[in-house]
Formats: sequence, C-alpha cells, structure tokens
Amino acid sequence: QVQLVESGGGLVQAGGSLRLSCAASGRTFSSYAMGWFRQAPGKEREFVATISWSGARTYYADSVKGRFTISRDNAKNTMYLQMNSLKPEDTAVYYCAAGSFGRSEGRYDYWGQGTQVTVSS
Repeated sequence: QVQLVESGGGLVQAGGSLRLSCAASGRTFSSYAMGWFRQAPGKEREFVATISWSGARTYYADSVKGRFTISRDNAKNTMYLQMNSLKPEDTAVYYCAAGSFGRSEGRYDYWGQGTQVTVSS
C-alpha cells in the first residue's frame, strides 16, 4: 500500500510561483511512475504532468508546458511540481497520484487528498 501526502498549495497572485510536494510512505515509491492532476471548479479532473519511476521521462499537458516542472527524489520518497508564471486558470485542487507513466487517470493506483491552489488576477 502507498500513502500519499501533499503540501505546498496556497494563494498566489498571477505571475507568481508555487512548489507542490507529494510525500509517499513505505519503501515502494521508486517502483511507481507518478503524476499530477487537477480539478478546477465545475470542471472534470484533468492531467497535468507525469514522471517515470526513474525520473528519466516526463510528459506535460499543453496548458502547463514550459511553466510547470515535475521532478522526484526517490531517496526522500517525494515528488514535486514546480509551478511558475501562474495564471488564474491554474486555480484548482491539485492531486498527486502513483501508478504507471501516462496521462490517463486509470493508469494510477494511489491518490493523495488534494491541495488547493488559488491564483488571483
């Protein structure tokens, strides 16, 4: 079993930055690809970014490409999402997930509780 705990969300002005963290329990973290998803008010949950188990491969949604960076530190059982040049449309609950590399929710087996990111204009 993998337990994921997210942190780093908050309120920022447009153009600002935040770094989200996702800490995993146990010793199986490095066996999983990881991903970030988000759900804006009144919208379905959407893919943001994913990273392979080794960190060698990453993939981003077009909406965040060039602004967000996904990374992981397996020695610390932690994944990160660095978010720069934030826009009001980035406002959402952000979810950490563990599973298989890809953009589909169905490829992920474990999910965090979500953390709120609010970007003011």
